[in-house]
Amino acid sequence: MLAPPRSFFVILATALELSLALSVFPRNATTTAAQDLFSLYDLLNITVGGRLHSAEPFEKPCFSSYEGRASRVEATACSVVMANYTDPTYRVKQFGGYMLPQWETCQADASNGCLLDSNNPTNALAFRASDCRLGNIPPHYIEVQSYKDVQAALLFSSLTGVRLSVKNKGHDYKGRSSGKDTLSLWTTGLNSMSHSAKFRPEGCSTTYDAITVGPGVMTQDVYAYADSVNRTVIGGYHQTIGFGGGYFLGGGHSILSPVYGLAVDRVVQVKVVTPDGVYRTANACKNSDLFFALRGGGGSAFGVVIESSHRTEPRLTIQASVLKFTPNASTDVADWYSLLVNESYAWAQQGWGGHIVGPTLVHVNPLLNNTAAKKSMQAAVDFVNARGGSVVIEELPSWFAFFTKYVTLAQAAVGPELELGTRLLPASLFQTESGRAKLSQVIKDILPSASPYIVAGTPWLYKAEAGATSVTPAWRNAIWHVSTKAQFQYNNTVAERKALYKDLTARVQKYRDLSPGSGAYFNEGDVYEPDHETAYWGNNYAELLRVKRKYDPEGLLHCWQCVGWNGPSDPLYQCFIKM
Repeated sequence: MLAPPRSFFVILATALELSLALSVFPRNATTTAAQDLFSLYDLLNITVGGRLHSAEPFEKPCFSSYEGRASRVEATACSVVMANYTDPTYRVKQFGGYMLPQWETCQADASNGCLLDSNNPTNALAFRASDCRLGNIPPHYIEVQSYKDVQAALLFSSLTGVRLSVKNKGHDYKGRSSGKDTLSLWTTGLNSMSHSAKFRPEGCSTTYDAITVGPGVMTQDVYAYADSVNRTVIGGYHQTIGFGGGYFLGGGHSILSPVYGLAVDRVVQVKVVTPDGVYRTANACKNSDLFFALRGGGGSAFGVVIESSHRTEPRLTIQASVLKFTPNASTDVADWYSLLVNESYAWAQQGWGGHIVGPTLVHVNPLLNNTAAKKSMQAAVDFVNARGGSVVIEELPSWFAFFTKYVTLAQAAVGPELELGTRLLPASLFQTESGRAKLSQVIKDILPSASPYIVAGTPWLYKAEAGATSVTPAWRNAIWHVSTKAQFQYNNTVAERKALYKDLTARVQKYRDLSPGSGAYFNEGDVYEPDHETAYWGNNYAELLRVKRKYDPEGLLHCWQCVGWNGPSDPLYQCFIKM
């Protein structure tokens, strides 16, 4: 472990301590004179090698007013923003651009933001005669290049009281990677990647075939790299997710998880700067309590990840089942979901994983051959064919081949203001006729509002080591991870947004009532998840809280509904709508 070296921080620490001693502002103040704080930001910038920047909304070029003052419209830059507003590969490069744009805004104040119309980015009503404001975007950020940058930010926060936030790629449904008035650590540039057939975690004797990545490496790039060395990594269903960041920290489901486990089951070592400023290595043999917390504890609560190593599998032959139809009768979609409820337990037993949304199913299986895959899917194929739909059940030579052919066209939308609520549905619902009937009825009741998005991505067949990870144990007994969504518009009022959040919670509640004692996925849960400690971590929460207090004695790293948070009244969450 490496504590912050005095030689590296002597300028910053000495200057800050002198300023504090002279009462430039009170220690741990939450607000301070802008001029005084600016001078201290200058000192921080020197410490991090000039990589401290001021942030702006990436939509700003389209607006003629910024923070109440006249601003020059930059027509060319605005055209680029409009053309790429829903392009994940463009957004991911903009610090001020988040994949779910509502978290760029201060949702508690409808006028405090800078959004375009995601349905039509050229719609002038969104920006003409409107004031662009910074909203919930951190006003300053550090482009992190090493663990020393994180240590400098933690020291700065400890001495000044300026709160911290951590952003990687901005795939965040819960507003944890932005924060009004925070100093942000942008880890997207930590994009190293290497492979070792005999990776040995520090202090351990066991070796693994593993790929080691910085948090900023995008999932698609890890897939391509693994394929190039004839291996497979288990990861998410989107090109631009940061493979080694919040995805695995919160659990990390995959449509290969039914056979190969969650992302937290695959990680074998993490290098992280903990909130006490120490750069630590965590694995099963070293700082094992921290390793446990990092394997599902979620968000930035336990530190800022600099590097992580993940077990691989050999290159896999994949059976892909891609079914879709256009509903004709009014009951077609409800009947379709009912069929899927009836088939999914058997599919889980056979190793299928995938996504279902409305009249579309995309599933994969690494265990069956093509003949067995077709036989397994026959009931669904018959249903789709009877409605004139399309059926493809094919064998692909690798996971990467499947990903490039199907996922980039079907991945979650970026740019629209979407919000999710989720629930893990236990196997008991699928194993009895009465359970299946109850689940089918709930889905039928919800369909008029929104088709549920089903992820068959729970580790059903995977034999996990007991007590090794901190995600809710409900993951291990579930067949489906079901989600329902809400969508906001750029010009929604606070009251309209509040109503949409409440409706989303009410819809998810139907699944909660159906599955008492189960849980939800931290990364995709309801923003206002009731009893979130139990939903996300179950009986692991007490140990997580102990570990949090051990490594974050000053409470420097917090995020919404993360382990050890201070509740919704914390000023850190001033832009969240109070429910």
